[in-house]
Amino acid sequence: MQSEKEDEEDASPEEYLALCSFTGSDSDQLTFSSGDRLLVHVKTSSDWWWAELQGDKGYAPACYLRQGATEEVEDASLEDPWQDEEYFGSYGTLRLHLEMLSDKSRTKAYQQVVLSNSASLRSKVVMDLGCGTGIISLFCAQLAQPSVVYAVEASSMAEYTRQLVKQNGCEEVVTVLQGRAEEIELPEQVDILVSEWMGNCLLFEFMVESVLLARDRWLREGGVMWPSSAALTLVPCQANSYFAENMAFWERPYGLDFTPLQPLAQQEFFTKPKFSHLIEPDDCLSTPCDVIFLDMYTLKVKDLEEIEGQFQFCVKKSGFFHGFTAWFTVYFESLEAEGAAVELNTGPDSEPTHWKQTLFMLDRPVSVNAGDSISGSVLLRRNPIWRRHMTVTLHWKINGNTQETDNCQVGTKSFPMWR
Repeated sequence: MQSEKEDEEDASPEEYLALCSFTGSDSDQLTFSSGDRLLVHVKTSSDWWWAELQGDKGYAPACYLRQGATEEVEDASLEDPWQDEEYFGSYGTLRLHLEMLSDKSRTKAYQQVVLSNSASLRSKVVMDLGCGTGIISLFCAQLAQPSVVYAVEASSMAEYTRQLVKQNGCEEVVTVLQGRAEEIELPEQVDILVSEWMGNCLLFEFMVESVLLARDRWLREGGVMWPSSAALTLVPCQANSYFAENMAFWERPYGLDFTPLQPLAQQEFFTKPKFSHLIEPDDCLSTPCDVIFLDMYTLKVKDLEEIEGQFQFCVKKSGFFHGFTAWFTVYFESLEAEGAAVELNTGPDSEPTHWKQTLFMLDRPVSVNAGDSISGSVLLRRNPIWRRHMTVTLHWKINGNTQETDNCQVGTKSFPMWR
């Protein structure tokens, strides 16, 4: 594959600066550190470029590279590391709000939280952070009797949220504030901070940072966080259909040998996570387990830079180990004495949500048998430059427990999560 790329290389490669470090998980991927200067020979796609570093050649993720001097990159004022214009711009249109409001599992979970705690919410001060169209604020106003709900929204949707509050007769309870959580001013501390901050693989887009900053600034001592805690769940899985559609397809389409395209297919389809994946319970090779747990009362912003979890799976059924599937669950503690917590689970045994699940494909499937063990770790590392992005790194070891798989296989793969 490398020789094929060399045939395509530009006569005059362009120099790019690495914005942050990257560890290649495949023999065709470069490993480099922040500040390294790479020569880009071929821009093979919008996501991956064929580059060179100190004589070594391989693929590099395009979003990690930029042309220009080091001083320019280090000057944070030249770029918005939060990409607020793009991020909040997307929430200023109806497309995402339609998707979220149409997600009945998500929306009814928040409605149930308010309804089951309505008595305890009476006369309380509530902040609804990132309120969007204000649905949670309206639930609070109509199903409980808080003294006030501060509905905070940074996008231009806030203008319409004010109209919706008035249209539903809740303007005496709900006050809409437009602005970032880090910048808004409230006249008082709040008793409850509620937010729907979760992204793909729980943390993607890192809205959770705004929630933590608002908590530290505005939540009174003894106040309540909704969600109160969160867990990221992982399971080794089969993905026969996805593998067949994107990799096996190239073996003999229309009776022709297209296998030279398989390395390109692997690079294009398997190097990034597959969002909006729906795993069938039968495709789980083991019992899922929680690998990361977040306590929303004690979690700190600095903790978000790197979060690591361990796993130990016992394979329950023989099959092909294609990768890992991840999803999350959030928990809302009850304000009522001996009240039950409300749970929002985005896994395959619950009603599908707009998040669905996230699939991380191995470069090639591994045959496993019942009784084998798959152990390792998952690391969520925040991008040091682009603050809403992250890289998920999986380390795994397969220990065979039968004569056919009486060996040990070790693997590592990093998945950049960006749009």
